[in-house]
Amino acid sequence: MKANPLLFRFVRQVSVMSLCAGLLVVLCCGLISSDNFPQTTISNGLIEARLYLPDPATGYYRGTRFDWSGVVARLEFKGHNYFGQWFEKYDPKLHDAIMGPVEEFSALGFDEAPVGGAFLKIGVGSLVKPDDKSFSFAKTYEIENPGTWKVRKFRDKVEFTHTLTDAAGYSYIYKKTVRLAAGRPAMVLEHSLTNTGQKSIETSVYNHNFFMIDQVPTGPDVKISFPFEITAEGKGFGTVADTKDKAIIFNKELPKNEYVYTAGVQGFKNTADDYDISIENLKTNAGVRITGDVPMQKLVFWACSTTSCPEPYIRIAAKSGEKVSWKIEYEFYTF
Repeated sequence: MKANPLLFRFVRQVSVMSLCAGLLVVLCCGLISSDNFPQTTISNGLIEARLYLPDPATGYYRGTRFDWSGVVARLEFKGHNYFGQWFEKYDPKLHDAIMGPVEEFSALGFDEAPVGGAFLKIGVGSLVKPDDKSFSFAKTYEIENPGTWKVRKFRDKVEFTHTLTDAAGYSYIYKKTVRLAAGRPAMVLEHSLTNTGQKSIETSVYNHNFFMIDQVPTGPDVKISFPFEITAEGKGFGTVADTKDKAIIFNKELPKNEYVYTAGVQGFKNTADDYDISIENLKTNAGVRITGDVPMQKLVFWACSTTSCPEPYIRIAAKSGEKVSWKIEYEFYTF
């Protein structure tokens, strides 16, 4: 039988259209293959973690809100997984399309910068101020100077170094090491910031802690505990969530597209001993204890249906030539 060229052309067009439609569905749903991004896996024999690595062209996260280093896509301990994609829509430049214990530094020099001028986000680079509107963390700004990233990979740790020179009048060397502790089920984030410019650096930084232990929905099976009596006011408190016995608890599962938020959990003192927060999944009996080596400046809490996030802020100040260091530890456990 002689092949019909018109039929062949039609089938080929339909196949191409189907492939394009399939790719569109994948992109729209955020189901991007993890193999598409620079990454590495580390292990200490107890914990295994997969990290995405910073890259201005191909990195998983290219937004302008969070520090690009330390994006943990998965962390497994005793069959439990602590991180994952908590959001629906993925776009590399979307401000919160990111996973793991990620950190955001407050913007430096935004109010002083003229329209078209530059301001600074540590761990991102110098950004362009597009208009006279107030700064918005949810906005993606043009990156004027991304600085340079150096990444060193080891069996049980990854070292990130971000160097920025004469960006919005600031210069610095920022180092972060994500390290799995030897012989313990713990992950340590070790930071240092060296001010190599003339301007003093005074800012704050917090960790968003996008935990979603075993992907159990936010609700009565999730508990966040503190070493001090707490009070909290804000959206959802007193209805969906409550504070009780030094903990934040949920009275029901949080519906999709709803959230709980407070700009200030109260009760902690000016001591690093109070930087001590536990998140537990009461359904699968897995938890994590978060401790820091400097006092909290502020403690925010935010939760949606897929993740519950205590956000401890600390203050960072470095004069010209000074170096400051701080550390956060995550101890994983079952019960």
